[in-house]
Amino acid sequence: MSLNVVTLVGRAGRDPDVKYFESGSVVCKFTLAVNRRTRNSDEPDWFNLEMWGKTAEVAANYVRKGSLIGVSGSLKFEYWKDRATGADRSAPVIRVDRMELLGSKRDNEAAAASGGYADDEF
Repeated sequence: MSLNVVTLVGRAGRDPDVKYFESGSVVCKFTLAVNRRTRNSDEPDWFNLEMWGKTAEVAANYVRKGSLIGVSGSLKFEYWKDRATGADRSAPVIRVDRMELLGSKRDNEAAAASGGYADDEF
């Protein structure tokens, strides 16, 4: 048996980057800041998110920088060669299957108006 499940709640680190393909597919990518509690302060961990299809369209229409969302999906790694050095590179990405819009409409509007986080928490 194997299990690859990731569940996160945090705030969007930037507006979604959306791409539409001739095939009709749509992909949406952005970062998510999730607080990690430490003794002295809350430090955010940053996660790269990737979503496809209807989930991507919802994110494109409703998520803005600072929006509070919950996601669940699986962890994958993207691999490539660095153009400058030719070195093999990799980065973890959360492939989102499900997304919940958690902030209120007022919170999301405040985040959009300020261009950032609606409050001090992630």
